[in-house]
Amino acid sequence: MKIKPEQLANKLGPQPAPVYLLTGDETLLIEESGDLLRQHLHSIGFSERETLHVEGGFKWEYLLECANALSLFAEQKIIELRLGSHKLNKQASDILQEYLKRPAEDNVLLIIANKLDGTAKRSAWFKAIDQQGIIVEVWPVELQQLPGWINNRAQQIGLTLESDAVQLLCERIEGNLLAAKQELDKLNLLYAGQTVTADMVMDSVSDSSRYDIYGLTEAAILQQIPRCNKIIEVLRQEGTEASVALWAIAREVRSLIAIQNGLQKGTPLDTICQRERIWGNRKNQMRNAASRFSPDTLNSMLSHCAEADAQIKGALGDPWLTLSGITLQLAGIELNLER
Repeated sequence: MKIKPEQLANKLGPQPAPVYLLTGDETLLIEESGDLLRQHLHSIGFSERETLHVEGGFKWEYLLECANALSLFAEQKIIELRLGSHKLNKQASDILQEYLKRPAEDNVLLIIANKLDGTAKRSAWFKAIDQQGIIVEVWPVELQQLPGWINNRAQQIGLTLESDAVQLLCERIEGNLLAAKQELDKLNLLYAGQTVTADMVMDSVSDSSRYDIYGLTEAAILQQIPRCNKIIEVLRQEGTEASVALWAIAREVRSLIAIQNGLQKGTPLDTICQRERIWGNRKNQMRNAASRFSPDTLNSMLSHCAEADAQIKGALGDPWLTLSGITLQLAGIELNLER
């Protein structure tokens, strides 16, 4: 039986299925489904758990040995089989099917796997699990669904968010649900019992992004030159991909261009910022930054972003040096970046 993660709780009863398969590429939802299932099984007497990691050289016969072994500590146990991205060959498929033909009543098999491709879903072992047990398929939360997901998760922990705060979080976490959960938990600690605004989110984010990509662009816009240099150094030493820094810097330059063009046409700042996903205090910060540069200077920065992109892809030159120059120019230092 195939179900969604939100349906799992209603499928748990006093008599568990012999096998559960959790599969997908959204780590948070997979882990939470696993936690829910383990807690339920523990509550009905499955007090022992044995975890098998399928890696190179894994002997599938051990699954049958593990299932048949008598426990000295508990009558019922969970056998947790972590497949990861491992693909089952014929021998593994045959052994898994053999197990499912005669599953032990005092065992529950929990299989956790990355997203399965079409071939795996047409396999005999997958069909056997579908017939004998429960398959929880975890799909990524689409961007248009993310605001609703964040609101629901906030409500579950008693947190109220303004709509601007929700949009800012969507921009901040970029679809990473684990990051969203961490941000919401942090906001709940900082602002328990309050309605969280976009400014509150910005304050929280700035605390945790002192030396990350968001901290870099913030330091540049606020003209904090020593902080820019420090963050660039830390990012490079920590092995951050130059392409990630390029994405953030180029996005900031494009937003400044959009603000310049919009204000020149008489478009209200709030309208421009909503379109560019700029929230809270950053609206005025970005407007002030946009007023410091000529259109030619901003377009030149974009050209150097293209140069950094070419260097990342193999052209001559150090992309981090180019990115550092663009960042310092954003921070107000007049540099001659022409070659």
